[in-house]
Amino acid sequence: MQHVVTNLIIRLAVCFFLGSVPFAVISMAGTGMDIRQVGSGNPGFNNVLRVSKWRAVLTLVGDMGKGVLALWLVLYAWPAQGMSPARVALGWVFGFAAILGHCYSPFLKFNGGKGVATSGGIMLILYPIWAAGALVYFALARITLGKLRWREAGATASISTWVLFTILMFLGVGKADAAYAALMTFFLAWRHKRNFQNLFAHPA
Repeated sequence: MQHVVTNLIIRLAVCFFLGSVPFAVISMAGTGMDIRQVGSGNPGFNNVLRVSKWRAVLTLVGDMGKGVLALWLVLYAWPAQGMSPARVALGWVFGFAAILGHCYSPFLKFNGGKGVATSGGIMLILYPIWAAGALVYFALARITLGKLRWREAGATASISTWVLFTILMFLGVGKADAAYAALMTFFLAWRHKRNFQNLFAHPA
């Protein structure tokens, strides 16, 4: 039992560490600009997009990629004995650790982004087919709302994508999976609370 707990703690730490790599800050290398001092101050894709499209793409790929890498590593490349029967539940736990690393990065004095891109990477590893559909929706919603100049387009597209994903989990996979997705949706919505306060205070 102690061996299983030790394996779990080590893998949670690995996921947290990988998740904490601040790609929004890294993508701004060479500009002399601290993304935390620009726009919303959030070190994430949507804020980098205000400055540079190609740097925003680097941020998106990096933040999604670290979610993919963290889960792939602890579930498939480096699986622990005694954990396989609960792989789906553990996948969410490990994924949440990576997202917490992103949101509370020790590289940024335990500040960080809001976790949406990294959660997309988690989604891709756990449910690749369902995730593909949800991410297509996100891209369409983000582009459409951006062109309509919808206030808080990024937050609206992000959270509505997770709401859709939760519904897909409920209809196509199972109640337990939907419950995990709902918990993730609530956490991400909480991380975006200021965005929604701004949206409701100033209707688009």
